[in-house]
Amino acid sequence: MAQDSLELHSLSDQDIEVQIAENKLRLKKLKFSHAVSPIENPLTIKLLKKETARLRTEQRKRVLNPSAE
Repeated sequence: MAQDSLELHSLSDQDIEVQIAENKLRLKKLKFSHAVSPIENPLTIKLLKKETARLRTEQRKRVLNPSAE
């Protein structure tokens, strides 16, 4: 967990935006394939949502406090 936050701090704003967009696309595909036929590990959907939330939280934190960088 602590390692994840360190990795997020080292990413640029643009990298975070790209990862959020990629995660949204992956999540949409996973949900669709899970609706059609059950995927092997449905927890991947939950983990992908959490990862996206962490990225969006870091992005919002940077918007609210730009001097912290």
